[in-house]
Amino acid sequence: MGLMERVLSLVFGGGGNVVKDTVEVFRENAEAGSARAQAVQMQAMREFGQEFMVPRQGMFDRVMDGLNRLPRPALALGTLGLFVSAMVAPLWFAERMQGIALVPEPLWWLLGVIVSFYFGARHQVKAQQFQREIVETIHRVPEVMENVAALREMRAGSVGVAATGGDARLTTASLLPDTNLAVEEWRRAA
Repeated sequence: MGLMERVLSLVFGGGGNVVKDTVEVFRENAEAGSARAQAVQMQAMREFGQEFMVPRQGMFDRVMDGLNRLPRPALALGTLGLFVSAMVAPLWFAERMQGIALVPEPLWWLLGVIVSFYFGARHQVKAQQFQREIVETIHRVPEVMENVAALREMRAGSVGVAATGGDARLTTASLLPDTNLAVEEWRRAA
């Protein structure tokens, strides 16, 4: 029994657990790791809370707090405004987008870096894709303007909207009586 006791005490230790202690050299104790992570989180929250314990009495502090809250809503509302302006005033919108198309690529990169740092975890690839999409959209502007002009010509309130122009075939077709199959069937039935 003495030999077994010595082997077991060698493996598991006299008062401690040698296997547990050995494993913890290679793998973190999950419970102890969670306790350390909680301590770090609590300290960070305390420090973050201390930032707001300072009384903000000066006008400068209030203005800076207000300015820090402006960019996100301004960008969101500005983007919605661009969508509305594209529908309401396509020529005005197209002129602005032509100006954006002239912005050099390094400036787009700089803007992308600034926005990435401000909003966090934004990828430059998205900014480049956005620029390519703007260029593609600008190339479609003449087609869109032709479509808008054609739609405006079709308005019923326009003077001469039903005019045939100089098209003799259309003029002749408009003067011929129209055949109505329902009326013809009704006449035959009567």
